[in-house]
Amino acid sequence: MALSQDAAAPQLTLQLAGGGSEPEQMSILLEILFLLTVLSLAPAIMMTVTSFTRIIIVFHFIRQAMGTQQLPPNQIMASLAIFMTFVIMMPVAQDINDVALEPYMNEELSFDEALESAQVPLREFLFKHTREKDLSIFYSITEMSQPQSKEEVPTIMLVAAYVISELKTGFTIGFLIYIPFLILDMVVASILLAMGMMMLPPVMVSMPFKILLFIMVDGWTLLTGSLVNSFLL
Repeated sequence: MALSQDAAAPQLTLQLAGGGSEPEQMSILLEILFLLTVLSLAPAIMMTVTSFTRIIIVFHFIRQAMGTQQLPPNQIMASLAIFMTFVIMMPVAQDINDVALEPYMNEELSFDEALESAQVPLREFLFKHTREKDLSIFYSITEMSQPQSKEEVPTIMLVAAYVISELKTGFTIGFLIYIPFLILDMVVASILLAMGMMMLPPVMVSMPFKILLFIMVDGWTLLTGSLVNSFLL
């Protein structure tokens, strides 16, 4: 009985001391909590406020248009989209580092001031690729008065409008990519029908020709270059 009492599980107590008497320590704790929250939401942030959405949509369209099913694999496509996102967003990240992160690390700006400064380059990027029509939809839903300047637009509403704009742009590019492959499918289907091979699936015959066409025009280089340039215009 004594041995079982000695082997009892230890108790763990977690306390935050000095929070009530020292507001500066509590402020630091809140900043750490905010940074941890941002890190936990980093994948969602990357998909909503960067170029990742448009790129991954176009990649999936090209794979469906060629009819290669799971080739390239999802991991390869997502990894390439992430690296392209880093390249496209590098100027924005550099501006955020210059106007917000470095001054904050050098104690030249407070946490709130650094947060406000970091939003400026990001909002410029979002405004550049957001349609006014998509932004007005959210003002109609929330019944808010129309803003007189860009500074009056809330960042959350801007991000939501940017995602819708990116979805439309991605689907538009994917549709334009789909057309040549669709025409090739129709030509192959017409030839097979004329030859009386109605039982042979046209997709099976046209897929090698679509892959050959994509290789001959250096498709991946052309596609990635066009996607990057679409954000630089």
